[in-house]
Amino acid sequence: MLPQSVFVLLLTSVLSTSDVSEVKNGSLPSENGLPKTSKENCSYRKVLEYLNLTKDNNLYIMSRPVKHHRTATLVYLDMVIYAILDVREVEQTFVSYVWIFTTWMNDYTQWDPTEFCGITSIAIPNEALWKPDLTIEEMTEKDKAPPSPLLKMYSDGAVFYKNDQVIISTCQLHVYKFPFDTQSCNITFKSILHSDEEMTLTGSENNTEITMWSREVMRMQYEWVFINMSVHKKHDDKMGYNQTSVIYTITMSRQSVLYCANFLVPILFLMILDMASFLIPVTGGEKLSFKVTVLLAVTVMQLILNEILPSSTDRIPLVVLFCVGIFGLMLLSVLETIVIMYLLEKDSESLDSEGDPALNAETKDKKTKVNCKNSLTVLKKCCWPDAIQDHETDQNTPSPQKDSSSQRLDIPLALDLFSQELDEVKKTVSLLSGRRETTGYWTKLSKKINNIFFAFYVGGAVVFLTTIFTLWIMADEK
Repeated sequence: MLPQSVFVLLLTSVLSTSDVSEVKNGSLPSENGLPKTSKENCSYRKVLEYLNLTKDNNLYIMSRPVKHHRTATLVYLDMVIYAILDVREVEQTFVSYVWIFTTWMNDYTQWDPTEFCGITSIAIPNEALWKPDLTIEEMTEKDKAPPSPLLKMYSDGAVFYKNDQVIISTCQLHVYKFPFDTQSCNITFKSILHSDEEMTLTGSENNTEITMWSREVMRMQYEWVFINMSVHKKHDDKMGYNQTSVIYTITMSRQSVLYCANFLVPILFLMILDMASFLIPVTGGEKLSFKVTVLLAVTVMQLILNEILPSSTDRIPLVVLFCVGIFGLMLLSVLETIVIMYLLEKDSESLDSEGDPALNAETKDKKTKVNCKNSLTVLKKCCWPDAIQDHETDQNTPSPQKDSSSQRLDIPLALDLFSQELDEVKKTVSLLSGRRETTGYWTKLSKKINNIFFAFYVGGAVVFLTTIFTLWIMADEK
């Protein structure tokens, strides 16, 4: 009986020792004979202890996580635009809110999920592991929002990091077709220090997929309409080694309805008002003051436009040509009004210097009548009464021949006097008619100038507006 009892004790001790070792290894015997995981190894802490990933262990953040220095770290990058916050034309900047997804491999953060209750991933603070030194070339201001506090590592060594970021980046805006313009802004990711031999940067090349993804998550577009987003790679050799950059291009078009309603249409209305001012009489000063007021209103619109558009553009925007052209037509209209008023004033001055032409003509007619009457009287006294007296004298009593011959000698003198008076009448009539024609000459000329200029104004405005709107539709943005 003693040897059997000793054998039983030894067998029990062996079984208990194997159970303890299995517990220490993280597994217990199950009913079907397969190892069973211990509940003590089902926490994230056990995984971190297994990896020796503690706060004081700086080996995980000091260098690239590769077991051989010639092994390049593959970094996979994706970006989705969440909102278009602002596009500043004067500063040439593009403000966007984006989601950046980064994935890379870490050779020192691998474990067997079966040893830790099937744990395949764990979230840890982002300061605990090495991260790629990615930067955005176009960024002009550092993001003031705090970065995402956590990253996730997987059992196969993959590390995933998502960061939401407000990016203020430079963007070369082409405002030639403003406000019907389409802009394309780039966001370029690259490594600050690592070359392609050390770190390989890549991203999704399916432009349709990232465009649809951005449209699904887009929450705000400011005054723009998101069109698409494309991605391509660029290889540079500026620092003596090759570097790969991943460039995301965001294409968007401006919503021009408000600009048309608040800017373009009012300027067209001002030009129509200026055309309607041709119906105002020029004799008063209201026409000139009205035209100057309309011209000042266009100047105010140009000042507002100057605050919107950048001063560093290489081509004059069409909207500037639009405003300058209308301003020029209105300026010519003001100058034409000034010329017309000058001509009418010149005509009125001639009238004032000569007095009332009707009264002058009446006075001249009276004088002419008096002169003619006097001439006829003299003629009657000199010629006709003598002839009558001669006839009567022949019938009754004869008169001396000397008196009749002296009276007959005065007939040529009377005729000469009468002809002189007639010449003076002709001169007076011709002078009055010439003065009347001279008095109405400037008025007629001003009317002709006004009609010709109005036709030129309307025709020039139609041709100009047709050309500008055709360029807005057909011209190339760049």
